[in-house]
Amino acid sequence: MNTLSVVVTGGGTGGHLYPGLAIARALVRADARVQPFFVGAQRGIEREVLPTTEFEHLLLDLHPLYRQRPWENWRTLAGAARSWGALGRLFAERRPRAVIGTGGYAAALALAYGAMHGVPIMLQEADSNPGQTTRLFARRAHDVFLGFPEGAAKLSPGAHTQVHAFGNPIEPPPADRPDRAAARARWELPADVRMVLLAFGGSQGARALNEALAAWVREGLPAGLGLVWATGRGQFEPYAALDRAAGGRVRVVPYLAPIAEAYAAADLALTRAGAMSIAELCAWGLPAVLVPLPTAAQDHQTHNARALEAAGAAVHLPQRELSAQRLQTLVGDLLAAPDRLRALADAAASRGRPDAAARIAARILTTVGGAG
Repeated sequence: MNTLSVVVTGGGTGGHLYPGLAIARALVRADARVQPFFVGAQRGIEREVLPTTEFEHLLLDLHPLYRQRPWENWRTLAGAARSWGALGRLFAERRPRAVIGTGGYAAALALAYGAMHGVPIMLQEADSNPGQTTRLFARRAHDVFLGFPEGAAKLSPGAHTQVHAFGNPIEPPPADRPDRAAARARWELPADVRMVLLAFGGSQGARALNEALAAWVREGLPAGLGLVWATGRGQFEPYAALDRAAGGRVRVVPYLAPIAEAYAAADLALTRAGAMSIAELCAWGLPAVLVPLPTAAQDHQTHNARALEAAGAAVHLPQRELSAQRLQTLVGDLLAAPDRLRALADAAASRGRPDAAARIAARILTTVGGAG
């Protein structure tokens, strides 16, 4: 069987790595001849994640630009110089049909090598405000896949670049959605719960969200509100005693795995504004109160939250305004206005792209000569 080799590159953070994994798996599902090969950085999250996956990979001595400590950029240049030769050997051996970049400093060098050697490059941009790697290579790209349609206005693609707003590649919800009442029963929420808020801040948690939620629970949740709250693995102990608070309407866990049961039970989410979390929420038709991480690169989470709020699919709550009192007012108002909550849910569902990974894979296969 002839193989179709593609290089998938990106990382540093999960927001850059996990879209690549979703695309790679969609490619293999669509055409068994495809052999994805990952290129990342030795210092990124891919160092921990890729060895646990089914994919071959190469981790290089790559560094970001040190804007706050420019005297350390010698590391960036030296690492790139050492890695260029390794990429040459990889491309000579694998002869990839395409290089798929999912963002971050870990993607730039492999994209540059592909562009310089006539290999089609393709970009997946997760955020509404495209990152520097996407901006840099958009003019040379064969295709740009956008997680947010708003990102198109901020790019300068080449004359032959095709830009597609397919959405962010995620694991789609099951075809047969779990029954909401059954999902709530599995969380052992009492029968008087009329609305469920799902709160989470990622695998490590978000301290600002956790502190506001704890204060809110202690002061008293609105009647009829249930709370499913994932604190993050490293932050569970200080909040564990709040499990079953408010007459059993609060469920506190370290982490949500699988998260589908929580999505199925919820009417509203409180979370950060990472692109992949937003993509999952919209695929489930779940509106959100989005609290962007203030220190995110290029403030991209604030751009994401504003885009969702403008689309009528979320409420943007800056972290500086986050408090128990603000949550009481905001969530309490939504609890008392089911029509507004339903409108938010409908708008979120309209932004959902559960088939994004399959559509991206089909487009890539059209270029590389696969079954797409």
